[in-house]
Amino acid sequence: MIITVEISMYPLQENYKDLITAFIERLHTYDGIRFNTTATATTAIGEYQTVMRMFSEMLEWSYNTHGKAVFVTKFIPGYDPE
Repeated sequence: MIITVEISMYPLQENYKDLITAFIERLHTYDGIRFNTTATATTAIGEYQTVMRMFSEMLEWSYNTHGKAVFVTKFIPGYDPE
């Protein structure tokens, strides 16, 4: 099953722009997922298990690397915008 996930990250630190940039750059290292980044969010589209594994790994990496952040997400199972 395909899933589309929109992710917005809000780091709880003053250098938030650098942390968001690092997060987005790391997202793009995942194979098998299409990404579209805009000024307010990044959208990930791919197979459900692949996207959910990526999201879980990225949350853990973000916390371990940068500390606390708020993530606002929208999950749309079965939707591929293309």
